[in-house]
Amino acid sequence: MNLFVAGLPYDLDDAELMEIFEKFGDVRSAKVAMDKETGKSRGFGFVDMVNNQDGRDAIEQLKDISLGKKPLVVKEAERR
Repeated sequence: MNLFVAGLPYDLDDAELMEIFEKFGDVRSAKVAMDKETGKSRGFGFVDMVNNQDGRDAIEQLKDISLGKKPLVVKEAERR
C-alpha cells in the first residue's frame, strides 16, 4: 500500500521516515519529497508498505500524532 504522509518536520530524512513506519510492518520504501532548487524537504513524503493491512494500521495509529508543530496527515496515496 502506497501512503502519502504530510506534516513532516523539515529536518526529517528518508531513514527516519522509514523508521516511523517500520513499527507497523515491512516497508518497501520511504521517500521525503525534496525541493529541486533548494534541496530542502517539502514537508511531505511517500511510504510504500508491503502489506495493505499494515498500511491501514499506520493510517489509524498516526492520525493524531505530531512530530513537530504540525499534525501528521497519513492517507492512501492517490493514483497518478
